[in-house]
Amino acid sequence: MRTGPSNQDSVLGASVISVSELLRSVRDVLERRFPLLWVAGEISNFTCAASGHWYFTLKDPAAQVDCVMFRGRAALLDWQPREGMRVEARALATLYEPRGRFQLNVETLRQAGLGALYERFLKLRDKLEREGLFDPALKRELPEHPRAIGVVTSLAAAALHDVLTTLARRNPSIPVIVYPVPVQGEGAAAKIAAMLARASERAECDVLLLVRGGGSIEDLWQFNEEAVARAIRASRIPVVVGVGHETDVTIADFAADRRAATPTAAAELASPARDELLARIGDCARRAAREVRRRIETAMQTVDSLARRLVHPAQQLRASGRHVAHLAARLANAAHRRLDAAQARLADAPRRIAHAAARRMEGAQARLARLRASLTGLDPGAVLARGYSITHNAKGEVLRDASRVAVGERLTSTLARGSLESEVTRTAKS
Repeated sequence: MRTGPSNQDSVLGASVISVSELLRSVRDVLERRFPLLWVAGEISNFTCAASGHWYFTLKDPAAQVDCVMFRGRAALLDWQPREGMRVEARALATLYEPRGRFQLNVETLRQAGLGALYERFLKLRDKLEREGLFDPALKRELPEHPRAIGVVTSLAAAALHDVLTTLARRNPSIPVIVYPVPVQGEGAAAKIAAMLARASERAECDVLLLVRGGGSIEDLWQFNEEAVARAIRASRIPVVVGVGHETDVTIADFAADRRAATPTAAAELASPARDELLARIGDCARRAAREVRRRIETAMQTVDSLARRLVHPAQQLRASGRHVAHLAARLANAAHRRLDAAQARLADAPRRIAHAAARRMEGAQARLARLRASLTGLDPGAVLARGYSITHNAKGEVLRDASRVAVGERLTSTLARGSLESEVTRTAKS
């Protein structure tokens, strides 16, 4: 016989679920109900596992919660959490199912109280960047050989000792002017800006070092103030900023003509090393000596060459006399050759003239024979000798057409020997 559901089954539902299903459901509800959020507390039981994951407890006076920060997220953090440090964790509330344990999966960490300051930092940085205050084109070159170096910092700061030690080591011949100013505390930013303006007006040095040692973000906050950034850009002297450690970045770093990782690095940037300068001077001296020696040797060779070309006047006269005699001999030989040629032509002239006259005579005779032959063919006497006659009318006109002669007209015919007179009795047309 079947029995109906008990009161307990009615409360839990008709079906029975496993522990893992229950915890998974609780985890889903937690993650939907509490998305990523910032949680403040104090770190305790901090452990860095061999895998690189961080495990710690975040607590306040009334409660505590387990936290895990996986290796990929932890590697993005540029500072190391420590036991007892107050932090703010951006985390996801979830459930670690294998243990049934509530925990926070931490995405990132920041030191407590820094969130608002960091927001101010980003807001001011973006504002000044939009204005063009950080434009690389505005950055001035540092002098290669400064006549004097100014240091703007606190007289009590350890950074001043580091800077002075570095400058003395690198180049003790460069004068150093210290412009004392507080670098921490209320109102320090306005005093730093005023001192930068005063140093710029006095123009006693060629480069300014604005330096301070490391500290918390609150300690360094004076260098994140707008007044300091604008004073740096307003300075007529290039400014090198060396504040804090290498990982510390301030608004003053963006505004500076050069940023240095530390105060010591700022001193090294601004001052040429004496040893390097001496080495360069020595190298220049050696190159100058080589160049002078080379020029002297070249000049000596030139003098020797000119000396070889230089000839005594008497020797030049003798050489000129020999040259003139040579030219005279050549002229005489040329005249003799031309005279001999002319005499040879004169001696041969009669023979050449007779030969030419004979050639011309033969040509004239040949031409005369041709003309004579031509005239013989045209001679009327020769024509008459061949049996022809020439007939004239009474007027002496030579008759060529019978139609021009009248019957009864008297004509005279010339023969090869003698002539005949006749009277026309009849004419006939050809």
